[in-house]
Amino acid sequence: MPVPPRKEQTRIVAKLEELLSDLDVGVAELKAAQKKLAQYRQSLLKAAVEGALTAEWRATHTPLETGAQLLQRILLERRARWEAKQLAKFQQQGKTPPKDWQKKYPKPVQPDTTRLPQLPVGWVWSALGESFQVEVGATPSRKESGYWNGGIHWVSSGEVRFSRITHTKETISEAGLRNSSTQINPVGSVLLGMIGEGKTRGQVAILDVEATNNQNCAAIWASASGVPPEYVYYWLWSQYEVTRRGSSGNNQPALNKSIVERIPFPLAPLAEMKAVVQIVDCELKRADEQERAIELALKQSAAQRQNILRAAFSGQLVPQDPNDEPASVLLARIRTERAAREAAKKPRSRKSASSLRSTP
Repeated sequence: MPVPPRKEQTRIVAKLEELLSDLDVGVAELKAAQKKLAQYRQSLLKAAVEGALTAEWRATHTPLETGAQLLQRILLERRARWEAKQLAKFQQQGKTPPKDWQKKYPKPVQPDTTRLPQLPVGWVWSALGESFQVEVGATPSRKESGYWNGGIHWVSSGEVRFSRITHTKETISEAGLRNSSTQINPVGSVLLGMIGEGKTRGQVAILDVEATNNQNCAAIWASASGVPPEYVYYWLWSQYEVTRRGSSGNNQPALNKSIVERIPFPLAPLAEMKAVVQIVDCELKRADEQERAIELALKQSAAQRQNILRAAFSGQLVPQDPNDEPASVLLARIRTERAAREAAKKPRSRKSASSLRSTP
């Protein structure tokens, strides 16, 4: 350890306290700004999905269809797709469709709106399972090497982290797809983490590539209904804590397909949802730029702290005074005082202690 004269040590400490105190104030302000940015994002998302963000937009625009009309169109198109799929299956099996086969259509779940807040005019409450097809994936057997490292993207729940997914850590083969209950989700599907004690449960991501997924996340086929996937993504992001509390309990808190399908969803007119996405995208981009600037400033502050300490212990932080007592004299005095203390603490010999005990 470099030892300067005692008086210079005092000057160094005083200067360090001054500079590091100022630096600590700056770092505290940066971290406070970072916290405010996180709060702003949540406030922005809340305003977006409650309609407050597009209040001015509604005052100057008249959508071609309301949210309720959009929902009815989605439901009609969804039923038409189911019927077409069933007819194709009958035809493939060489069977004549049985009487009243259309009555077997599984009607989508409707939301419980009793405790939900009032939405803006033209909006309507739906449920994720009512507006969109919801699928849960699976993991092909790890024992079969031929099921893996193919050409099909496979998303694990750990990759669902409030992001867009353009590639995956693992891939599966056609054999892996055929021999498991996972499915290929279309581009624009929104993935929702369903299991995990940590942050995973409730986190969301958007697929920018076709991909399968494991059993720990649900795939919400938003793009198949024409609804902007980003709007669904922002809604689920805003509901992160609420979604986590809506798990089924048991030993490991978890969601399941049924719970995900019942999650309420505010369906706005299509044009307004696109306006919401455009505004939020712009605001989040600005927030991200500020976040990066803050992170850079924090790194620079950490580097500055090291520079200050380096200068302090290399004799460059404060001026030297030739009148200061040399450090060599200080160290000699320290050694002398230390030797005296150790001599004072040295225990007496056994012989002396024994003679003392035998004295009447």
